[in-house]
Amino acid sequence: MSARARDALGGRAAIVGIGATEFSKDSGRSELRLAAEAVRAALDDAGLRPADVDGMVTFTMDTSPEITVAQACGMGELSFFSRVHYGGGAACATVQQAALAVATGVAEVVVCYRAFNERSGRRFGSGVQHREPSAEGVALGWSLPFGLLTPASWVAMAAQRYLHAYGLTPEAFGQVAVTDRRYAATNPAAYFHGRPITLADHAASRWIVEPLRLLDCCQETDGGQALVVTSVERARDLPHPPTVVSAAAQGAGRGQEQMTSFYRDDLTGLPEMGVVARQLWRTSGLAPADIDVGILYDHFTPFVLMQLEEFGFCEKGEAADFVRRGELPLNTHGGQLGEAYLHGMNGIAEGVRQIRGTAVNHIPGASRVLVTAGTGVPTSGLVLSSDE
Repeated sequence: MSARARDALGGRAAIVGIGATEFSKDSGRSELRLAAEAVRAALDDAGLRPADVDGMVTFTMDTSPEITVAQACGMGELSFFSRVHYGGGAACATVQQAALAVATGVAEVVVCYRAFNERSGRRFGSGVQHREPSAEGVALGWSLPFGLLTPASWVAMAAQRYLHAYGLTPEAFGQVAVTDRRYAATNPAAYFHGRPITLADHAASRWIVEPLRLLDCCQETDGGQALVVTSVERARDLPHPPTVVSAAAQGAGRGQEQMTSFYRDDLTGLPEMGVVARQLWRTSGLAPADIDVGILYDHFTPFVLMQLEEFGFCEKGEAADFVRRGELPLNTHGGQLGEAYLHGMNGIAEGVRQIRGTAVNHIPGASRVLVTAGTGVPTSGLVLSSDE
C-alpha cells in the first residue's frame, strides 16, 4: 500500500462472522479458552466449520498463538497466519491482513481474534512493569524517570496541551464519556448496561492524571472477540449479508513512538491517524459526510476528539462541540468506555452489526461505518459498507 495513492484492496473481502464471549471482570477461565469460545461463535455466526478456516490473524502481546487456537478449535491445515504489533493499534489491521490474504488467494477463510484476561490477569493500564530491554523501549527512558509510568500519564501530556491550545476545559472530554455511556446503558452486552452518566458525573469523578478523570479512561475487561473474513463472492452464499471491507489502512507518523511521541512539533493531533484517514478516504472514495456511524477507539476520551479532527469531521479544537451536537452517531455499542475493552475488536463487531441492521442501538439506514484502532501508537482503520 502506498501512502500517496489509492490501493487495490478495497471491496475485495468481507466480514461474514462475529462472535464474542461475555465481557466481565473475572472470566474464571484461561485466555486460550476465551479465544476458542469467541472463534467458534464467529464461525457459527458465519455458517462455516473449523475445517473451512485456512488463515488466522491476531495481535502480538497475546498468550494464545494462532496455531494453538487452531488446534483448540479443531481446524485443519493453515496456509496463512500473522500477528500485528502495537497493542490496540493492531485491531483494524488484523482485518486488513485477512483481507490481503483473501484478495491474493493466499487463504480463503481467515479468522481474526483477540482474547485476554485484561482485568483479572495482566492489566495493560498498569503501565510498564518488568519490561525487557528493546530498541523501541528506549523512548520510554526519556519519560519514565519523571513519573510518566502509565498510559493515562502519557495521554495526559497531549490532553493538557490540547485544552491549552484551544482554550477548553476538561468538560470537553466529558462529551465523549457521556455519549459512550448513553449507548452502553441500552446495550445488554455492555459492562455499564443500565448506567448512563451526566457531565456532572464526569466532573465529579476522581482525577487519575490531570486533566484526565476516572471517566475519561476505559475500563479493563476479560473476554474474547473474533471475526471471520472471506471473499465478497463467497460471502454472498453465507447466512448474513456481507459487510464489505471498502478500505483498510495502517498508519505511523513521523517521529512516531508508542504513546510518548512528545517531541513532535504539535501535540494537539494524532498524525498516525491522519495517515490512516487519508488512505481510507482515497481508497473508499468517501468523505466524512458519507459516514453513517463512527466507531472510534476510545481508550482515553481526548484521543476521540483528536480523531474526529484528523478525519475531517470538524475543524481543530471543535470536536467536543461536534460530539455534543450529535452530528455523527458515535460508539453505538458504548465503546471501550462503556461496553468492554477488547483492544478495539468489539468495535469492529459493532460496525458489522450496524451494517447488518442488528445492532441494539441501530442507526436506521446505516450502510457506511468508520472504525478505528488504538491511538498514540502506530494504528489502523477500516471503512465497512453494505454490499451494494
